Amino acid sequence: MSTEKETAMINKILRILFCFMFLCVSQVYAAASYPSKVVTIVVPFTAGGPTDTVARTLSQAMSAALDTQIIVENVDGAGGTIGAWRVAKAPPDGYTIFVHHIGHATAPSLYRKLPYNPMTDFEPIGLINEVPMTLVARKDFPPQDLKELIAYVKANKEKINLANAGLGAASHLCGMLFQSAMQTEVTTVPYKGTSPAMNDLISGQVDIMCDQTTNTTSQIRGGTIKAYGVTARKRVASLPDVPTMSEAGLPNFEVSVWHALYAPKGTPKAVIDTLTKALQHALKDATVKQRFAQLGSEPVAENRATPEALRAHLKAEIDKWAPIIKKAGTYAD
Repeated sequence: MSTEKETAMINKILRILFCFMFLCVSQVYAAASYPSKVVTIVVPFTAGGPTDTVARTLSQAMSAALDTQIIVENVDGAGGTIGAWRVAKAPPDGYTIFVHHIGHATAPSLYRKLPYNPMTDFEPIGLINEVPMTLVARKDFPPQDLKELIAYVKANKEKINLANAGLGAASHLCGMLFQSAMQTEVTTVPYKGTSPAMNDLISGQVDIMCDQTTNTTSQIRGGTIKAYGVTARKRVASLPDVPTMSEAGLPNFEVSVWHALYAPKGTPKAVIDTLTKALQHALKDATVKQRFAQLGSEPVAENRATPEALRAHLKAEIDKWAPIIKKAGTYAD
């Protein structure tokens, strides 16, 4: 009886080892042949917004580097968390990846019931770029500069509304910091994305907004909205006439929005390495660099477009924003 049990146990162990070896061989084969079909980059925001623009610009150059087609799919809603959850549940084979911004780091503090963990449910691929924000208003808004704007808002706070692209969006975070810096709260108007918020700003339905240069540069240049400042240490090359917030009268008001690329947890390292190399190749592409420059952004250095650098950066940003959001008392279920 003892011998029968031992034999059964040995057979069970052998079956487990066989399955494990088969899985390993399958993963190695899949990684070696990667990519062999279309890759999808999920954007957790609406089409036409700044993150969407970054993803579509990047996808063309990465497609060339991977020698396969890359399509962009917009899965918007709930400040980017619906799209992120979609990718977290996707097969970890490298064929579904996603681009997110600073909101990936603030989601744990903003949402009480976040269905995923940004640090443990994804494989980091690398940072993409950094984008300053701009404080803008409808073109006929009375204040002519930042000092006048702050004074005007303080005197008319009940009448002023501040648009954003939804809870957790970069525009929401920047707007929250601006109200804190002014020590004045105004009515906030959340939208389901940057594009509808910007459309209402242009048409005069809302008063002010804080948004990425990737979405505001062309509008500022075209005169359809008014700019008060950029949230960078120095002026943005694409907007040389727009002062920094510090120059305009609000010292140390700096907000940098960064984008990064992720894959589902468990994606083979060989696949992640392939994607990282494609990302680094894309960030050196002349067309990508030119497009980013036109939007007031620039790609990160190659040593930051790595899984290790992104993992460290994400952790630092989570730790940075948690106390700020807690103090503001802004949460969603």
